[in-house]
Amino acid sequence: MEFKAVQMNIPEGSNLILGQSHFIKTAEDLYEAIAGTVPGAKFGIAFSEASGDCLIRLEGNDRDLMEAAKQNSLTLACGHTFVVLMKGAFPINVLNAIKTIQEVCGIFCATANPLEVVVAETQLGRGIMGVIDGQPPKGIEDEAKVEERRSLLRRFGYKL
Repeated sequence: MEFKAVQMNIPEGSNLILGQSHFIKTAEDLYEAIAGTVPGAKFGIAFSEASGDCLIRLEGNDRDLMEAAKQNSLTLACGHTFVVLMKGAFPINVLNAIKTIQEVCGIFCATANPLEVVVAETQLGRGIMGVIDGQPPKGIEDEAKVEERRSLLRRFGYKL
């Protein structure tokens, strides 16, 4: 077995959701979940099959994000995984809808940070072992940073 760190490309101003799923209808179900939850969002979806034709299935409403999702899936080369790239919405807006999709097994991450995916490769194929999402902590928040965080959440409307 060989481990590799695979760099994901997250276009400027977008967020990425990386997950695992198990059925060909994933791409269309993800489309419906995102479009139905945040109608104004722009997004691209790539789902990599792990059997049969073993194709990358594409959906979305933004050609550039669909292309970037496709390229990320090609770079990952892991079956039964999906990449969602979106603008005009944050993962927090769509994650619950995505998690309720029957065939979604799990979410590895949702981020706009620099992202590396740790992939294992065997004779059978490749699989995601985990993710490296952003940078390590640089310290502990002080009272000023606590107030800044709380203010930010209220400004965005996530807290009252």
